[in-house]
Amino acid sequence: QVQLVESGGGLVQAGGSLRLSCAVSARTFSSYVMGWFRQAPGKEREFGAAISTSGSTHYTNSVKGRFTISRDNAKNTVYLQMNSLKPEDTAVYYCAASTDELWFQPDTAARYAYWGRGTQVTVSS
Repeated sequence: QVQLVESGGGLVQAGGSLRLSCAVSARTFSSYVMGWFRQAPGKEREFGAAISTSGSTHYTNSVKGRFTISRDNAKNTVYLQMNSLKPEDTAVYYCAASTDELWFQPDTAARYAYWGRGTQVTVSS
């Protein structure tokens, strides 16, 4: 019913930038809390950034100041602008959607009912 498709991943040198996109097939996208998570090899999936229905944002400390999450409700798309990339940012990045529009625990994976299949981001040193 709700489908998410990430794009924009790739290989970039340290210090470079990438912009990830997540296209959401849902008629009520504007009422969803959206998030970005990532999973590096051998590590658990971790929260990166989230955005509320009204545009409030929340970031994990490791990406704060470097990454920016945004959304375009007219296009049913959420973005993750990643600047000053570091090798430790290398991971599969997942887009997630929460049909619960409440701005509560946006960094908790369990609140997100729908997930994309991920896009690989590799940052070389």
